[in-house]
Amino acid sequence: MGLVATILMASPALSAENRCGWVENPTPGNYWLTDRAGSWTILTQGSDVEPKGVDLLPDFSAGEFVKTNGSYGNACACMSVVVDRQEKRITQILSVKQLALSKCRNDRKLPKPAM
Repeated sequence: MGLVATILMASPALSAENRCGWVENPTPGNYWLTDRAGSWTILTQGSDVEPKGVDLLPDFSAGEFVKTNGSYGNACACMSVVVDRQEKRITQILSVKQLALSKCRNDRKLPKPAM
């Protein structure tokens, strides 16, 4: 097997998943995505661990957004991501699309945001 094929087989992009739900940002530097499978950590304040592609997170407050703590709060979005299932952590963000709040609010299988 060639080197390129080996690299492609080991590439995390091959395991990308589309996850939709509440993007919660209750305080500075803290982000997680809550979907039907539970809560996935994106960022934690004070941690050196952050996903590749974190710069793709948009300013959610520019779209439909629920303020829960000053300028922090919740939005509804779909994200193409690579996850660490054991740690329940997003390790790479490939794309983010913010959705109308009604999309998450009307999904009966989606847990309500923590805040």
